[in-house]
Amino acid sequence: MASSVLRSVHLYPVKSLGAQTSHEVAVEPWGLEGDRRWMLVDKAPRVITQRQQPFLARISAVLLSGGGIALSAPGRPPLRVEVPGPERLVDVELHRDTVTVAEAADEAHAWFSELLGTETRLVHLDDPAHRRPVDPAYARPGDMVSFADGYPLLLTTTASLDALNALIAAGDRPHEGPLPMDRFRPNVVIDSTEAWAEDDWRRIAIGDVPFSVVKPCGRCVITTTDQRTAERGKEPLLTLARHRRVGNQLLFGQNLIPDGTGVIRVGDPVKILD
Repeated sequence: MASSVLRSVHLYPVKSLGAQTSHEVAVEPWGLEGDRRWMLVDKAPRVITQRQQPFLARISAVLLSGGGIALSAPGRPPLRVEVPGPERLVDVELHRDTVTVAEAADEAHAWFSELLGTETRLVHLDDPAHRRPVDPAYARPGDMVSFADGYPLLLTTTASLDALNALIAAGDRPHEGPLPMDRFRPNVVIDSTEAWAEDDWRRIAIGDVPFSVVKPCGRCVITTTDQRTAERGKEPLLTLARHRRVGNQLLFGQNLIPDGTGVIRVGDPVKILD
């Protein structure tokens, strides 16, 4: 495994919006710096993702100095949004969690509401060190996570994607493949030679930063969404259901929890510690 290296790094300043690719990024206890610190909610207020709104894939959010974001989308003027202050704290629902967040400025709510055609609010995770713990079944006391679905980082490998695409090519809907890695919205992509080797990893180091590999990632309908057009198909869920099903989970990728902090860079060696 000495030949494994970090192929690419991706963060998502707003949950479920387009990815921002970086050459290097700091690893914080709750994930990559700037990753999923913003989120959209409906009037309930409950999280909105590509599960309900596949068009979110076509909206871009670029992280700005200080934690703000620059938004752009087809047919809409761009908008800069600054980090809100503590006077706008509210509770929202994120899957099974209730999370205290800070509401963005009203103009951000209007921008998204007009774009999506439904009442939408933009919120910010003001205090990631205290707001949302990781599922204790897979984490240590004090492990925290941003607005990511459940864990601080998601890892995928090029060899496993190649293997999955070979299975898609041999299946019922070969015209839907090969799929790009962005369907799986990873944070770190590892160049490796052995497909599914990550299933057996328990601890790794990317450069000088160690991580626990805590749980395979169960995949949802977002993986069937073309991240450039927002159109949906049947793959990869059709093929994962045949070849990568464990119970009611269709698996691709591994969830990580940082065991330390530091900076990771494209080209860093990846070491399997356990």
